[in-house]
Amino acid sequence: MNKFLFVLLLVTTTGLMGSSFAVGKIGLEYVSPLMLVGLRFTIAGILMALAVKVFKRPHPAQFKEWSKIILVGSLQTAGVMGSIFLSLRTITAGESSILTFTNPLLVVVFGTLFMGMKYRKLQWLGVLMGILGVFITLGASLDIQEVGFILGLMSAVFWASATLVMKKWGQSFDTWVMTAYQMLFGGILLLLISVLFEPVEIIFTSTSIGIIMWLAIMASIVQFAIWFYLLKKEDPAKVSSFLFLAPLFGVITGWLLLDEQLHLTTLAGGSIILLGIYLVNKPQKKRGKLKASSL
Repeated sequence: MNKFLFVLLLVTTTGLMGSSFAVGKIGLEYVSPLMLVGLRFTIAGILMALAVKVFKRPHPAQFKEWSKIILVGSLQTAGVMGSIFLSLRTITAGESSILTFTNPLLVVVFGTLFMGMKYRKLQWLGVLMGILGVFITLGASLDIQEVGFILGLMSAVFWASATLVMKKWGQSFDTWVMTAYQMLFGGILLLLISVLFEPVEIIFTSTSIGIIMWLAIMASIVQFAIWFYLLKKEDPAKVSSFLFLAPLFGVITGWLLLDEQLHLTTLAGGSIILLGIYLVNKPQKKRGKLKASSL
């Protein structure tokens, strides 16, 4: 893939991921947490399902293939987002973000243990530096005694698992079809969980409707389509390493939309994040290559 296009798509998808924290926080003033995220992905899934039908994108023909999409939706949409919003009941949004975006390290760990993938020591160092950068960017505070800690960590486990599942199965599915139905199945599951386990609250105003539609279209349809496309084209650990940019974008959008304070830790953490990304993606030197001699 062209390097400029690769960077552009990564910045776009991680920027949308990061902005959804601030936009979602505003939305919580109007809609209860799980209902908000359930509406977000159900609406997004319905819109995309209609689109892929109209444009006659290739759909799975067997139940086995549909079951794979359902699994991705359960992991990537219901598992990740459900864990994040449940964790916010007992820990802060920053702490939840720190835990969620440790998933690139888990991609490397799970990829090594379960899929036989090989990663260099430099890549491991880069991932660890990225985690450190996220920790610094979001304030370097975390209480592991909170139940939200486990839920936040589970969001990273779900995300890493979905990343590797997509790497294994993604090539057999149309990207738009996969994106549409995994969001739809995951969104419906979240709505069911909301009805069963939380006091549902919805206040319909022009602001709340605008927030839901932004989250459904830009932060879901556009973001997930780009994300899955990149996972199909590049190494999952390489792509996932750039997820460290998402909380950095979250801090920036929080400052712009919510007047949250910017700290020096943002600059320091951001610099470490970028260094970690560089180490993970640094090409390996080829050995034994003969230099051309001049005559």
